[in-house]
Amino acid sequence: MTESEFLVLAEAALDAIERAVEQAAEANDVDIECSRSGNVLEIELIDAGSKIIVNSQAPMQELWVAARSGGFHYRRVEEKWLDTRTGEELLAALSRILSLQAGQTMALDRI
Repeated sequence: MTESEFLVLAEAALDAIERAVEQAAEANDVDIECSRSGNVLEIELIDAGSKIIVNSQAPMQELWVAARSGGFHYRRVEEKWLDTRTGEELLAALSRILSLQAGQTMALDRI
């Protein structure tokens, strides 16, 4: 995939993640603020006093997630963003990470 193709896919993924997180926050009455700066999406869990950072890395053609539980890299494989080590899908991982940091179940819809 070209860098331009990656950037389009990464931008769409970041937009979809932001929408999914905001919907989950509203559905679960959790105070979460999302902010974007270029290729970086910052998800702040206000009550928990923690953040999750999702950003795109064009040279590696990956999305990176930084959270309390660690750092994770996701590469596009057959229409999905998969963890480069475990194969876990990005949406499932973000649901798990958000749930851990929020202290309650936070299921994200498809991105």
